Order: sequence, then C-alpha cells, then structure tokens
Amino acid sequence: MGLLSWFLPKERNFYKMLLDQSEKTLEGMKAFQQFARDGKPESAERVKQLEEEADDLRARIMHELNDTFITPIDREDIHTLSRSIDDIIDYAKKSCYEMEVFKIQSTEYIVQMVDVLTYATEQIVHAIANLEKDPKVAAQRAMNAKRSENQVEYIYHRALAKLFESADTIYILKCREVYRHLSNSADHVDQAANIIQDISIKIV
Repeated sequence: MGLLSWFLPKERNFYKMLLDQSEKTLEGMKAFQQFARDGKPESAERVKQLEEEADDLRARIMHELNDTFITPIDREDIHTLSRSIDDIIDYAKKSCYEMEVFKIQSTEYIVQMVDVLTYATEQIVHAIANLEKDPKVAAQRAMNAKRSENQVEYIYHRALAKLFESADTIYILKCREVYRHLSNSADHVDQAANIIQDISIKIV
C-alpha cells in the first residue's frame, strides 16, 4: 500500500481551505466594523493583520492547486472564488488605510456599508460551509449575499449624494475614495456569490 500511495494523487480538501479563507476574511470584516466605530489605530492594525493572514491562506490554496491533478470542483472555480474572497478583504483594508492616511472620520454611511458587507461575508462563509454537503443551501446563502451587495450600492449612492452637498472639494475627493473602495468590496461579494451559485449547480 505504501508504494501504491506514492503513485496515487494526494487528496487536498479545497472545500475546507476555501472555508478557512472565507472565515479569516469575515474576521477581518468584523475588525473593520470595530474600526469604523472607534477609529483607533490598533483597530486598523488588526484589520491589516487579518488581511495578511487571509493572504497566506489564499497563497496556500494557490500552491495546492498548482500541485494537484484532481480537484473536487473545477480548478478555475476554485481559483476565481478564492480571488474574489481575497478582494473583499483587500478593498476593506484599502478603505481602512485611506481613512487613516486622509484623516477621515467615519460617517454613518461608512458604518452602514461595513455592517452590510460583514453580513454579506458571513453569508459567503455559510454558503461555502454548505457547498459540499448541501449545494441548495449554499446557493440560497449566496443569494442572500447578492441581496446585501445591492444594499451596499444603495447606501453608496445615498452617501455620494450627501457628500456632494459639501463645499469642501478636498474632503469630497478623499471621502469618495473610501466609499468607492467599499463599493468595490461589495462587487467582489457579488462575484463570490455568483461563483458559488455556479458551483452549486454543477455539483447537484
């Protein structure tokens, strides 16, 4: 059996690796929720730390993917889903960083968008957790995430409308960048949800 196992392809649990990455992303979004409320440097540092840890988990998926011949779901789906999850926390970190650099105080719209993004990320986590054992539940959770993305876009446009009432052009430009990154994060929630729905159809 020892010689046979040497020839057989090693099994990698890509479902578990994607779940680990999504859970770390959710942890990062919860840290961002905290920063959006308290604006403390240590809260911002926590977001950055968790984003780096999420990057490490994505790097592991990419390494295993490159080293594996047989995968439980389409290789491209694994790659694209992992990238979309990574982009969710990447744009959150950019928002956090720019709030610090530009010295922007959190607004009610930032708090609202981050809250909805965190909920949406939670739905992505639940979707991935159910992807292998119950694809229909996974698809429903993904749909919840997509609805949340629409909420973020609604808040984003309300935020811009309010922002443009200001006479401070510099502040408008700075704050708009933060809003834009949060909107981009929501776009990647939507992308992740779409991929999960596609996978769930293929494996039913």
